[in-house]
Amino acid sequence: MDDAVRRADDATVTTGAGTRPEPAGLVAALLAWYDRHRRHLPWRAVPGTPADPYRVWLSEIMLQQTTVAAVAPYFERFVQAWPTVHDLAAADLDDVLKAWAGLGYYARARNLHACALEVARRHGGRFPDTVAELERLPGIGRYTAAAIAAIAFDRPVVPVDANVERVLARVHAVEVPLRQSKATLDSLVDRLAPQRRAGDFAQALMDLGATVCTARRADCLVCPLNGLCLARARGIAERLPVRPPKPARPLRRAVAYWVEREDGRILVRRRPERGLLGGMTEIPSGEWREDGGAEAPPLAADWRPLAGIVRHTFTHFHLELSVHAATVSRRAAEAVTGDDWRWVRRERLAEEALPTVMRKVVAHAERARAAGDGGG
Repeated sequence: MDDAVRRADDATVTTGAGTRPEPAGLVAALLAWYDRHRRHLPWRAVPGTPADPYRVWLSEIMLQQTTVAAVAPYFERFVQAWPTVHDLAAADLDDVLKAWAGLGYYARARNLHACALEVARRHGGRFPDTVAELERLPGIGRYTAAAIAAIAFDRPVVPVDANVERVLARVHAVEVPLRQSKATLDSLVDRLAPQRRAGDFAQALMDLGATVCTARRADCLVCPLNGLCLARARGIAERLPVRPPKPARPLRRAVAYWVEREDGRILVRRRPERGLLGGMTEIPSGEWREDGGAEAPPLAADWRPLAGIVRHTFTHFHLELSVHAATVSRRAAEAVTGDDWRWVRRERLAEEALPTVMRKVVAHAERARAAGDGGG
């Protein structure tokens, strides 16, 4: 048994309301708990087995701004299609975007492919093992670099995400709002990183924040740190961390255009590489603005507005799309030219790299068609 785990019993002595818990005791208590209660996740190595850096990296990129439940099926499909970083590097970017469709934050998919290319070509398929080197790779920031370094290579660093911030803010009763307490939390983290089992400790913090010390509830009765937690001792656990109120999201509007050619193909467009949903496929729409964008595709058509609105929420704004439909002849369709425009068979739309908002537009148009509302 690890020495840190042997000290776990000493770490559960009730902490006085004004005494900060010692790092060694906190590490020991958390590792002992993790050995009994670790989550079984498709990307996580079984105990006693070295972690695969490729799977660690892939899961960490997917988990950014996304839940474990949403990520799991995507992860399984990715490793089945591309089992190694060399396989992913050799993949066509459009295929990667299609496999990613629905997972959101699509810049991650483009950076994922770019990172795979760099690791395969410049590093011989081996991920660097330090935070500094990992941060030089496309799409890898400080948190992700620390997570890979700790979990895949057992480097003594602690990745700090919202879960870790919450746990530390509660354990140390940090009542200063998060924006002003970053330096305090960073100094606490620097004292925590263990020299052994750093990967297990990082994952233990993640698991604790995801399952016990959650944003909605601090389940102190079953928490392995309940005897060390200053916020619990002071009765303020669920008030922490202190977060500023979220600003209201603005509402943007636009018109999406569902165009069916007489042979049953649907008009789609590839979005610009840079910007929101970059490189993804879309049902053509006007510019998303607060006053509504209505720039129609460059063809003569008898547009018919479909009943209802497609609604979607992005990180920084809400979006409402009205959908206008039209059917055009093959001759009229020739007015749409350029590499960004394509006509896709209706039954093959599901195979396109359509982001979630555009899948909603497709579903909306198909429901209108089934109801006889002119959806093509």
